[in-house]
Amino acid sequence: MAPRRLLLSLRWGDMDAYRHVNNVQVMRLLEEARVRAFGIAADDGAAPMLATGMVVASHQVDYLRPLDYRLAPVAVDLWVHRVGGASFDVRYDVCEPDTSAVGELRSYVRATTTCVSYDFDAGRPRRLGPDERARLATLAGEGDEEHGGGPPVL
Repeated sequence: MAPRRLLLSLRWGDMDAYRHVNNVQVMRLLEEARVRAFGIAADDGAAPMLATGMVVASHQVDYLRPLDYRLAPVAVDLWVHRVGGASFDVRYDVCEPDTSAVGELRSYVRATTTCVSYDFDAGRPRRLGPDERARLATLAGEGDEEHGGGPPVL
């Protein structure tokens, strides 16, 4: 399955003194994309994955070029790369939503977040259940090759 594409608006306050989107605000864009992807109920009506308990264990962020503030939204492509016993990796590509305007896929940020399923009552990680694994499979990417051109927009 292709990555999920979310179109997110930038805010004037996201810009820093260097006139590009600050690195902290980039992390907020990634968080917004993750919450939108995992905060919705399943097709069968099951609770969103965020409601079943998940926490962030780590982030890796590569800033490829400055993302300047603009009124047009930026695209965040999101997909699940790896699923383990209790954790999974979410990968992102923050890029231009319309490659026809620039002639190529222009990526600004590539990042990975490791999420862990978590039992808040017990205060510890828990194994991913079969329903969660099935939901993660719907967001699975096709490897690390460069992508683009029309993933479904959430």
